[in-house]
Amino acid sequence: MEQLRHMSEWATDHLLGKLLPFWKNLRDDENGGFYGYVSYELETDPLADKGCILNSRITWFFSNIYLLYKDGFLTEDKMKEYGIAPEEVLALARHGYLFLKDKCIDQNNGGVFWSVNFTGEPSDTTKHTYNQAFAIYALSSYHDASGEGEALDLAWNLLETIETKCRDDIGYLEAQSADFGPEENDKLSENGVMADRTMNTLLHVFEAYTELFRITGDKRVRNLIGDICDVFEKKIYCPKLHRLNVFFDNDFKSIIDLHSFGHDIETAWLMDKGIDILGDEGLKEKIRPITTDLTDRIFKSAFDGRSLPAESENGVVNERRDWWVQAETVLGFLNGFLRDNSHTDYLDAAIHQLDFIKEYVFDKRNGSEWFYRVDKDGNPDPSEAMVEEWKCPYHNGRMCMELIRADKTGRL
Repeated sequence: MEQLRHMSEWATDHLLGKLLPFWKNLRDDENGGFYGYVSYELETDPLADKGCILNSRITWFFSNIYLLYKDGFLTEDKMKEYGIAPEEVLALARHGYLFLKDKCIDQNNGGVFWSVNFTGEPSDTTKHTYNQAFAIYALSSYHDASGEGEALDLAWNLLETIETKCRDDIGYLEAQSADFGPEENDKLSENGVMADRTMNTLLHVFEAYTELFRITGDKRVRNLIGDICDVFEKKIYCPKLHRLNVFFDNDFKSIIDLHSFGHDIETAWLMDKGIDILGDEGLKEKIRPITTDLTDRIFKSAFDGRSLPAESENGVVNERRDWWVQAETVLGFLNGFLRDNSHTDYLDAAIHQLDFIKEYVFDKRNGSEWFYRVDKDGNPDPSEAMVEEWKCPYHNGRMCMELIRADKTGRL
């Protein structure tokens, strides 16, 4: 398909020529890991705390670039055109892995800290289920890239941590203290509410477990993913409003009228891809109507023809365009088209969204990457950093990698 080939060619150039060099340059060879903060003015703070989610996502990023090469989607010659060899990418992934293993994982209580200081000493010792999930995601991918058995062992340990300390009879918990005692969920609560449970945490446990299953084929992990799908169907998805609810009390009652457009479109393609990996027809029959409905509703009610706003609260749209929402929109609409080719309108939407990213979201200053946020007209927000604990190469890097793979396979 000509359009997808053009998207893939751009994604290859962007991934290897822009994103990879930016994040490579944040490698901290003195204290390990990757620097945790770059200002809007592109000034790196080597003394900033290092978010463990950030370092998990960077480790995942380099691991998956190497997997593109290992799986035959990138050639060594193509990589060398951009001055990078496959073994250098794997070494960057290993650098991140060693920091996760040695500094981010609590050697006494288990689990992953929220953040460490620039030398790797614990800074914020909160144990958040979301954070545990991203470490599993990174460790699983790094194991697949490198064959490192210890990485897979650590991923299994973190799964046990989640299943024994981060869930109850109702579902997955959110924030806990260093020794897994109660703690308020301020890190994944927004819009003036304090949530006991969130859609976002559940989605990324699903994502992490799917990656672990992809590598191991473990039956127990498959069953856990099935349980998560049940919760999505019965507790998270709201068929009346054709959307996912976001924030909940302890009994999974929605506590705010919030439609997160970005999370809906991200969930649509992520869950479709995850169910494909499982190869479970029963789950596909259960989940596919939900993901189809989410994609359709976002296209009809939220997408403005070239970009996607962040969310709507009580019917009022927040018009900011966050970098991650724009990346997930490309993949969400492309996924919708690839699964139903009659929806050429979705393909057009993905192309228009990518054009908006090229023109406005990617920062064209030398040596930069994507702005954190722009407004609906494409003006960047100078109050937002280029790198901080949430701003990472996970969404935009993954967008590029999925476009490259989709050009060859016809699927995300």
